[in-house]
Amino acid sequence: MHFTRNDESIGMGAWAFASLALLFGLGALVVAGQAFSRSNDAKSIASSAQGTPVGLAEFKVDPTTITVDAGGSLTVKNDGAITHNLAIKSTSLKTPDISPGGTERLDLSSLKAGTYTAYCQIAGHEAAGMTAVVQLGPGGASAPSAASGANKAQNDKQDAVMKKPVDAYIAQLKDGPNTEGVGAQVMEPTVLPDGTKEFVLTAEITDWEVSPGNIVQAWTYNGTVPGPTIKVNPGDQVRVVLDNQLPQSTIIHFHGVEVPNAMDGVPDVTQPPVKPGEQFAYEFTAQSIPAVGMYHSHHHAEHQVPDGLSGAFLVGEEPLPAGVTLSQEVPMVLNDAGVIGLTLNGKSFPATAPMVAQQGDWVEIHYMNEGLQIHPMHLHGMPQLVIAKDGFPTPAPYEVDTVNVAPGERYTVLVHATDLGVWAWHCHILTHAEGDNGMFGMVTTFIVQ
Repeated sequence: MHFTRNDESIGMGAWAFASLALLFGLGALVVAGQAFSRSNDAKSIASSAQGTPVGLAEFKVDPTTITVDAGGSLTVKNDGAITHNLAIKSTSLKTPDISPGGTERLDLSSLKAGTYTAYCQIAGHEAAGMTAVVQLGPGGASAPSAASGANKAQNDKQDAVMKKPVDAYIAQLKDGPNTEGVGAQVMEPTVLPDGTKEFVLTAEITDWEVSPGNIVQAWTYNGTVPGPTIKVNPGDQVRVVLDNQLPQSTIIHFHGVEVPNAMDGVPDVTQPPVKPGEQFAYEFTAQSIPAVGMYHSHHHAEHQVPDGLSGAFLVGEEPLPAGVTLSQEVPMVLNDAGVIGLTLNGKSFPATAPMVAQQGDWVEIHYMNEGLQIHPMHLHGMPQLVIAKDGFPTPAPYEVDTVNVAPGERYTVLVHATDLGVWAWHCHILTHAEGDNGMFGMVTTFIVQ
């Protein structure tokens, strides 16, 4: 999925880095934004004259749900090894910085009954997991009625169901991918005697694991969804050989890439369809300016593409703002139909691969929509700097937190990995990211360590 600017695939390296990222952000995976379900380990703690006790440590607030009577206070103790504090978000209420072993009182009597967020204001600590819910209300700390107890039990049961996909995702961060197969890997060409770069793409039906245990009959190039990423330089002589091992005719169209008319891949217009068992070679000179394109079927495309027949085709490098050096270049192919369904690079959460970066890195992402719907791609915590649309550089790069990617469109964005933590990253059509059984589909994370 990921590869460096010098075209060396980092492949599965993201998984090794992800284990280290857990030290900074596993807690944040559950509480970082609305896309993540809150943990259901709330503790009911009785108020005392000194205030409801709260403990701070690296990197957590204990309990994660703090129940306090209206007019009450918190007694906040630093049980950790470094300085922490506690503040109530969207208010001016906060403790002084608390040294290890120290205790401070936080008076909440000025707040109305309601639900608030408490967090540590030390830089990076909130993102690393130091956040909690404060439930403040009349008699909030008293014993619940039998009816509310029953409701709590049902709610806790639902929360446990919602939490399962998150637990599965966390497990793969520690242990490696939880499904077979990785798509969008850079394909090394065969260099022919005349210098032509040749890429052989075998179209075939393959068992593909979209999410743990969900194996579908995908239509693939070289056995993966998306197919291999093809990356060439401007002016290269390119030869792409389509070997059709499908039970149906097919063809390849190079979407957003300049090719001669005879190589455009439109059946019965520029060439006959490539029948089962046949081959066809697409030969052209790569355009002289950078391109962010896709290759996909243009025959029975209503099912062949959603079922998996697509991949990224990149020519050269998009111009970068002054002072930016990339650590990674990431194609992210979006899908929403066919046997593949709601996926990022052919995988559905909790099987989606994380994007792992070191603090200070610049990462380039190419969103490529091969689906049938618009997908507003939203990254928590850090802005996305749009530098190109459909491979054409923007006159002036601009920052957004959500990028609307329509079918067939490609957006190139830069993310400066400034803030430590595990950040949610998902399609903001919420039914594409979460349901009654928790998060699924078009969800992943951006991990800064």
